[in-house]
Amino acid sequence: MASAFFMRTHVYIDGFNLYYGAVRGTPFRWLNVARMCELLLPKECQITCLKYFTAIVSARGADPDKPVRQSTYIRALRTIPNLEVIVGHFLTHAVRLPLVNPPAVGSRFAEVLKTEEKGSDVNIACHLLSDAYQNKYDTAVLISNDSDLAEALRIVRFQMGKQVGIINPQKGRASKTLVSYARFVRSIRHGVLHASQFPPTLTDAVGVIHKPATW
Repeated sequence: MASAFFMRTHVYIDGFNLYYGAVRGTPFRWLNVARMCELLLPKECQITCLKYFTAIVSARGADPDKPVRQSTYIRALRTIPNLEVIVGHFLTHAVRLPLVNPPAVGSRFAEVLKTEEKGSDVNIACHLLSDAYQNKYDTAVLISNDSDLAEALRIVRFQMGKQVGIINPQKGRASKTLVSYARFVRSIRHGVLHASQFPPTLTDAVGVIHKPATW
């Protein structure tokens, strides 16, 4: 067992939950997640691994540079020595949905393209459980407010005897279900985001990484 002063800590980051909950529309999108965790976690939590879960976005007509910015940011994340990026995928399919204000005459439905991220929640749950069974950590920290991950946290907490922490990236309260398994809960304040930015340029094995000029 680890001492009370040193808890091997793995951090599991739901990339899109973090982006849409905490940094979208802010000047803090060039986020060093390792530094953010260092500022937010209890002192006894020594981060031994961070896992960042995401899916690769596609170019859209209004924002063709979106994949380039994401690729640049992922390169920046990979400069963090103990961070791993786990990639899911998007699934796009046609869905028939009712109109909010249907016409008096004609169809009351519209067919739209629906894009859903697939794999990240399952990947997070699998890594949480697999790492716990292999005794790779004492504390698991989840950066997400997705209550679908509650069962994985329950197993980690009560069957595997691990500690659980929650960093809630959403502006509202953290999911009550997730919180019920947590030893501690943190929210992400703008001051922490401001203090957790990568420098404008970084270097990896490929070359220099520049912070995107626009986002």
